[in-house]
Amino acid sequence: MQFGCATLLSVLLLGATPGLLQAQGSPEPAPPFVVKTFEGRVLRLSELKGRPVVLDFWATWCRPCRAAMPHLDEVQKRFSGRGLIVIGLSVDDDGTSDVKRFAHDLGVNFPLGMANEKVLDNYGPIRSLPTTYFISRDGAVVRRVKGYIDPETLDSYVLELVQAGHASGGR
Repeated sequence: MQFGCATLLSVLLLGATPGLLQAQGSPEPAPPFVVKTFEGRVLRLSELKGRPVVLDFWATWCRPCRAAMPHLDEVQKRFSGRGLIVIGLSVDDDGTSDVKRFAHDLGVNFPLGMANEKVLDNYGPIRSLPTTYFISRDGAVVRRVKGYIDPETLDSYVLELVQAGHASGGR
């Protein structure tokens, strides 16, 4: 996937705008996905039903993405006991070895993989990085955020996600 200069500029500008939120109507079902993590595990959205999911599209060259990774890792640690799973999908063209090394150097522990064309088609167009989807326990996209999300806002979005449906039998 290639990003042009105009896209890079929008990534940088949007990255400076904390939590730019796409207007949301009523929640729509999250498109299905099947991705392979760097550890070789296959993740299917259908197998995550009952768990809140944060799906983050990012790239190694994206400064706001790099800044967000430690925060995403932290919410994964703090809320995993409440069922949360954070998944990071790289849109880099360089291949998995560079992306794996980058993630290792950052100390990221949540599942990471490469965004394949089908996922990008279903969730796209991804024109700004990072782009983060918040998917409810029942599989609906409740929020899509383009750009960097500051830690406090990320915490509030994740808290809403893990609390929603929790009293009604969600894990």
